[in-house]
Amino acid sequence: MMGLIATKWDLALCDQVNASSFCRRRLPVIMVKQRMAQKVEMATQLIEQGHVRVGAEVIKDPAFLVTRNLEDFVTWMDTSAIRKHIKQYNNEYDDFEF
Repeated sequence: MMGLIATKWDLALCDQVNASSFCRRRLPVIMVKQRMAQKVEMATQLIEQGHVRVGAEVIKDPAFLVTRNLEDFVTWMDTSAIRKHIKQYNNEYDDFEF
């Protein structure tokens, strides 16, 4: 289920699905929504550079559509310098991890 309508039992809502519904499910928009980036352009650049993964898979395509099930699994790559800086800022940095 992509997450464009609230439930699969209410198919009458399919008439309300439009292009903006799909645009809101794109990875850069989800990153801005989760406050991983300030702007969609910045999120797109980070994705293209390989800093983001969804689940265990590295995503380099900003047009990747994130389902509601995968939305909680959007995170930084383990080897990403951005992840390291965020952990240092939050005082969660562990030398053993990096």
